[in-house]
Amino acid sequence: MDELLTNPYVTTTLMIVGQLLLAIVGYFIFRAIGGSLITRTFQRMQERRKMNNNRAQTLEKLAMNVFSYTLLFIVIVIVIDIFGLPIGPILASAGVVGLAIGFGAQGLVSDVVTGFFILLEKQIDVEDYVTISELDGIVEEVGLRTTRIRAWDGTLHFIPNREITSVSNHSRGNMEAMVDVGISFNENISETMKVLQDAMNRLAEKEDGILEGPDVLGVGSIDEYDVKIRILAYTGNLQQWGIQRKILQASKEALDEAGIEIPVPQQVYFQEERDR
Repeated sequence: MDELLTNPYVTTTLMIVGQLLLAIVGYFIFRAIGGSLITRTFQRMQERRKMNNNRAQTLEKLAMNVFSYTLLFIVIVIVIDIFGLPIGPILASAGVVGLAIGFGAQGLVSDVVTGFFILLEKQIDVEDYVTISELDGIVEEVGLRTTRIRAWDGTLHFIPNREITSVSNHSRGNMEAMVDVGISFNENISETMKVLQDAMNRLAEKEDGILEGPDVLGVGSIDEYDVKIRILAYTGNLQQWGIQRKILQASKEALDEAGIEIPVPQQVYFQEERDR
């Protein structure tokens, strides 16, 4: 056993293994400490500067990615040094290889540049409802290379930033909830509007998600079977669909209570009897 421990090859191997273990353990420790510091830093920034929560989450995830890549690069350099390999020539070779790859990977460079300007111009933030590349969904992450969007059916889309030619952000401002309620041609329009407005006023008192309205605007259209009364309200972000359903429910209940008819399409069939 003593001879084994005094063997220079065994000693060197044990030292290398020990240094590798220290490097790996140190990587996870520093990653946890750095992640905690980044999280607390952005929490303080959000409190002191009153930064938007979505914006803070976006920058925090980006800072986490940059920190993780930087820390991983440092660990790789340390591992190279542990094995006694010359770092300078390796870094120089990596630079040459990186330059060659850069000419062949212009799309990657375009992703990074586009992602940088998306973040700089604050076009989108985490948890925004957006339309990008004809895809609708909620932004889960904005990175320097890709942007992740969660569709309504649960699908997660990874969109390369260079393919983002236009962005429609539906979360920058109040959202519109518009409903058309049909009534019979025989009903009094003014009386119906009053009934609906009373119902909308009661609904507004109960629903905190309604920021403005709902207002009964008047006749929106005259169709083949009915007259459409248009109702408009403004809501908070992503609350418009729920408010629309509640407007429809309140309208139906109010019209039923007032005895106002909501028509349904009807067909009349004539049967001709012939003398035999």
